[in-house]
Amino acid sequence: MAQRLEATGLRVVAMNQRGYSPGARPTDVAAYALPNLIADVVAMIEALSTASGGSVHLVGHDWGGVVGWQVAARRPDLVRTWTAVSTPHQAALNEVLARDAAQRERFGYILKFREQGAAEAMLLAHDGAGLKTMYGGFVPQEQVAGDVAFFSEPGVLTAALSWYRAMGLDDPGELPRVTVPTSYIWGSGDPAFGVEAAELTGSYVDAPYRFVALEGASHWLPDEAADTLAEVITERVASA
Repeated sequence: MAQRLEATGLRVVAMNQRGYSPGARPTDVAAYALPNLIADVVAMIEALSTASGGSVHLVGHDWGGVVGWQVAARRPDLVRTWTAVSTPHQAALNEVLARDAAQRERFGYILKFREQGAAEAMLLAHDGAGLKTMYGGFVPQEQVAGDVAFFSEPGVLTAALSWYRAMGLDDPGELPRVTVPTSYIWGSGDPAFGVEAAELTGSYVDAPYRFVALEGASHWLPDEAADTLAEVITERVASA
């Protein structure tokens, strides 16, 4: 993605979020609570803004999408545009979770991920067979192998799972409506996020909004649909 976006003249900064960076890998689960994750991104944007003299075009996938929605809603002064990849707006998701058993079933894996020790064993046993299954065959095998090697390093997978273990029932809290230009790209085959939450997301955005539904695409859109995602991002950036 960075190469595609840089080819259009954009400067791209990919944030190595806490737990994934060896220099920012706390062992306390509470360190991964959502306010801390939001604060990390805000601090990074503020540092970049100081250097560049302006706000940023924010893009986030999966957990990066969870945090990105929060930052876009709570700190619109720092976000020029927002592109969410796979992850719907949390209020839309919570609205669907409250009434749709099928969406709650989609999140069954989260309960397993919160089991300390057991989740690590389940995912890494037999040379990471469980972790490989999570990709569903949508990501190139060489990249999957690299990810398995990375998560097999001491402490890495536990840090990643701490994002799930630090979740709270009041996590999004009173999330403001999003007031920055927003694009949301989602795959119809995403095993975690169903169509109802995806389609409802736009009702929480009070700004120019585009919803892009990719028929048959799964969750790993930066790998499955890199060209399309780059086009969506650059179009949103150009509209600002």
